[in-house]
Amino acid sequence: MRMRHSALPLAAALLGTALSFLPGCESTKSSGPSPSDTQAQNPSPVRTGNDAWQRARVGDRVAYAFAANQGASPQGSPPRALTGQVVLEVVGVQQPWVWLRVSFLDEAGKPLTHPRLAQDQLIPVRADTTRTLDVPLQGQATAERASAVGREWDAMRYVSDQRPVDGPLRTSIYAVQPGPLYLTRGLLQTNLTLAGFHTPGSYTLTVREVREGSTGSTAATPMLERPLGPGAYYDRRVEVGPSPSVQRVCFAAERGFLLRTEGPVDANSPPCSDFSQAEPQPLEDVLLNLPYEALASGEWPPAAVASATRGTFTVEGRDVPALSVQRTADEENAQRIYSETYAADPWAPVLSGLPYEARFLSLSESTERVGAGGKREPEGSMRLVRWGIWLPGVQK
Repeated sequence: MRMRHSALPLAAALLGTALSFLPGCESTKSSGPSPSDTQAQNPSPVRTGNDAWQRARVGDRVAYAFAANQGASPQGSPPRALTGQVVLEVVGVQQPWVWLRVSFLDEAGKPLTHPRLAQDQLIPVRADTTRTLDVPLQGQATAERASAVGREWDAMRYVSDQRPVDGPLRTSIYAVQPGPLYLTRGLLQTNLTLAGFHTPGSYTLTVREVREGSTGSTAATPMLERPLGPGAYYDRRVEVGPSPSVQRVCFAAERGFLLRTEGPVDANSPPCSDFSQAEPQPLEDVLLNLPYEALASGEWPPAAVASATRGTFTVEGRDVPALSVQRTADEENAQRIYSETYAADPWAPVLSGLPYEARFLSLSESTERVGAGGKREPEGSMRLVRWGIWLPGVQK
């Protein structure tokens, strides 16, 4: 059985077309030579403003304009485009936790209609230090002065060109001193292009607004109904081979980095108690990923379930409106039946507290081999069996 899952991968790297800049962030290189011109192999990390997380205030806010484009595919899919703005805002502070709300809006400030981006999501971010999280920015580094959101910034430009090995070209500009841009490590602009893939596309993210909250501003800690991931988990029962298991996916966030772990459920430990081995993913990379994944995925529900049967998927006493589909294929001298079930509405209230990633995966899928006399023989299955909030003292 072919198992699938999404770990919020950087699908935005699968892009193409020419590098372009959106209005609002113009840069000029410094006149003198840069001491960092030769740091392609070991570039210095941008100063992340860790102390700023501990001084976070309700109302701290940063907004970016984004534009994603995907060209026609060899399979006949038409070109697609998606533009808008993504807004990060501090909506609650209860140290050591800083609560962010992420919203995807159109140019008029209204929620985007694309199902994957239509709802605000919450990200509780830990502001103190539990481990070293230094993620160097990759590529050739040069110093410059950048003009953005009405001010001048001392900045570093990073150019990572993987086109010789069919990879992407990425150009990013980061403020040396993030200041109010601490939520995204000082990101001013980033552009991605692609080479070597069959479907062209492009993606640009450019800062358009920065706002600092007022001293003394307070707000109640929000309920974690729609977590992007951090603070929540989900479990899936996997039956492949002789040893079925329950796999748990846990999410956390610390000082602008998202953490994800996956492994067997440990009944002897509290849920999501160890992120020491989780690889950190910068929050700004997640903001790159989500719109392009939405663009690449098309509308909801997936085309694969266009003729699905409506029903109910039951998990821990919750009845989730669902869409189910079966297909038959002749493979390896045998007939196989593939079954999949998806949430009819990934934002349904009954899914409160479920991490974003799991909302758009199949709720269940299975493979059966048709044997002699038409008897079905299970070959493997995967099923959502549980989800919850692990953040202490927080309700969904």
